[in-house]
Amino acid sequence: MSRRVSVFGSSRLAPGDEEYEAARRLAGLLTADRWTVITGGYAGVMEAASRGAAEAGGRPTGVTIRSWSERIRANPWVTREIATDDIFDRLRYLLDSEVLVAVAGGVGTLAELALAWNLQQASDATPRPIIAMGRRWEAMMPGFREHLIDRTADQEIVRLLPGPEEVVAALRATDEESVG
Repeated sequence: MSRRVSVFGSSRLAPGDEEYEAARRLAGLLTADRWTVITGGYAGVMEAASRGAAEAGGRPTGVTIRSWSERIRANPWVTREIATDDIFDRLRYLLDSEVLVAVAGGVGTLAELALAWNLQQASDATPRPIIAMGRRWEAMMPGFREHLIDRTADQEIVRLLPGPEEVVAALRATDEESVG
């Protein structure tokens, strides 16, 4: 059975940036645990996660947008590219993973996280882990939880974790619970 994890994040981070390296490390650890890493396929965090997965022997998937191909290409670490017709098809594919992890990002990453959060809140489907990883989310999530008009249970859908090792440990614990 394929276990897929989608990693979301900014296209504006570069090798050496703290969050780029954290996404790279996360993807390497996930690949070692036999997860298939899926990203939006472009630069920044998406490149870092693709790179970390490839360096760990994985075959990262990049979900790109066909109409953007004239001005932007998939990052060189993507081994399987899925070109979608538009951003909505791209999101559908990315949000279909068993686990979703948001690393540092801008409005696009926030929109992806918020959409995943809202779909989980409104769905009768089996809950899946949605994780916000890193110090930037640690700064933002308390404000969301304080100011959004939601039930406490809905606010707890997104799990806040500081780094790659904690994300992998949490997923391992979830795996153990589902087996036991």
